[in-house]
Order: sequence, then C-alpha cells, then structure tokens
Amino acid sequence: MQKLAKREEQIMQSLWKLEKAFIKEIIEELPDPKPHYNTTATIVKILEEKGFISHKAFGNSFQYYPLISKQDYQKDVLGEVVNNYFDNSPLALVKFFAKEEKINTEELEEIIKLIKNNK
Repeated sequence: MQKLAKREEQIMQSLWKLEKAFIKEIIEELPDPKPHYNTTATIVKILEEKGFISHKAFGNSFQYYPLISKQDYQKDVLGEVVNNYFDNSPLALVKFFAKEEKINTEELEEIIKLIKNNK
C-alpha cells in the first residue's frame, strides 16, 4: 500500500469519519487553512487513481467513499514505522513510548490484558 501525502491523509481522515461525502463536505472537515475546492478535487482524483477511494455519481456531482479502511491503513503505516525505526520490534516501540512518558502504567496493563486475551 502506498503511503499518503499529508493532504491526502487529511482527506482520507475526513472520508473515514464521514463514510461518504461530496467535495464540499470533505473540505468542511479539513483543518484551517481550508484548501480551495479545485485543489481538493484534484487530490480526491489522485486518491481515486491510487485505489484508496471510489465514487457514486449523482448527476454531475460525485459522492466519494473509502475503499481502504482506516484500520488497514493504520496497520500498514504502523508496520512500516516499526520496521524502519524500531528494528521490526513492537517491544522497542512500546519501550520508546514508555521512556517518552507517552504511555502510563494503566495503558500498559491494558496492553498486557489484550495480549493475554488474544492467546
């Protein structure tokens, strides 16, 4: 799966949240400064060409929807981060968050419970 550019990812975040949307609805969800309609439409077209989204026609308007789930994209991107920056070690990733104080004891205990329940 291809990695998305920043603005592409923002548009995908909007579509994952909205589930389906017209260009104007996508723009409303984007952070300020809002991109121009034509800019957004161009990025949406690129995302469609990349296979991330598709559309349904309503006359001359198009309603867009994601073809790739947020969970699938998260899994791919996080797997790449773990591989490239943490020597393919999820433990190294968790240690990093613990050292940076981005995760607390309760959250670590929750992770342990999830691991035990999945076995």
